Amino acid sequence: MSSDERAVAAAVREYARRQPELQAATEQYLQLITSLLDDAGINYLTVASRAKSVASFAAKAARTADGRPMYADPLTEITDQIGLRVITYVHSDVQAVVDLLGDQVVVHDDRDMGRETAREGRFGYASRHLLISLDAARESQPAYDLLAGRRAQVQIRTVLQHAWAEFEHDIRYKGEIPDEHVPDFDRRFTLAAGLLELADREFSTIRDKLRGGVAETTEEPDDDPRISPRELAAFLAGQYADAGWSRTDHYQWIAGLVLEVGITSLAELGEVLRSVDAATLAERMDYRYPPGAVRRLDDALLWTYGDEYVGLRSNAHRAGALRTRLAKMRDAG
Repeated sequence: MSSDERAVAAAVREYARRQPELQAATEQYLQLITSLLDDAGINYLTVASRAKSVASFAAKAARTADGRPMYADPLTEITDQIGLRVITYVHSDVQAVVDLLGDQVVVHDDRDMGRETAREGRFGYASRHLLISLDAARESQPAYDLLAGRRAQVQIRTVLQHAWAEFEHDIRYKGEIPDEHVPDFDRRFTLAAGLLELADREFSTIRDKLRGGVAETTEEPDDDPRISPRELAAFLAGQYADAGWSRTDHYQWIAGLVLEVGITSLAELGEVLRSVDAATLAERMDYRYPPGAVRRLDDALLWTYGDEYVGLRSNAHRAGALRTRLAKMRDAG
């Protein structure tokens, strides 16, 4: 065994020893990213995570280029030991997630794989890859005690980009394509990527038109005393016509908070929101990424009810974050 091979073997053994703690750190990163997205009100389909397996690490650590190891120190140079993937519905939400992470954590690298592909004059793999680490403000928080000094790769893509990438990876890496059919399959994958890019644009257009259309038909709140998540979603689309849609389950969650402060009808909710100085609230919050409709309502209720809102039973798990936001609202600068 050569010295390079011995070094790789030692790195793999050490990585295997660290694996249990790495798994726990991966779960903390998942909780962090999910909480950031939920707090911002950005709509997404899924957030997933994985700690790189020992076998995958070993294979990557053993890679060579021109007969020399690609990684002199695999334990530090292989940066995707913790991986997360955020799947959004439309392309504009990809940038919203990028902006959010840029504001809340440390971003060491940002690669737009779709743009790199387009610069080459072709269609193909499209995803945003960020390399992140914990921000200084969170390093002392017990919930993230395993993340100090650990980096994670975050992939952000739309559901259509994800479908293409997963299918293409599955077909190519199984090695089932005969050599004589490779050019034809390349052409078909390229065609599919172009069609999906067009579909992504159309989905964005549909959502933009729905915002405007719903806003025109829901300017006056309904007097129905029951506020269902569906009714609340339609009402908020009119109230915050410039805001993005939030996750379906978040409308159900915020409907419970609305009831908990004693609001039982859209008419009452409309009265409460009319008392909010929306311009001053937006100025004080200084949103650095587009907040969704649920986040906008959440901030409006916090502005109106203050400490009472923070103290609600359903807010117990995020009382600290709400107090920070409330202090920001009350700061006249």
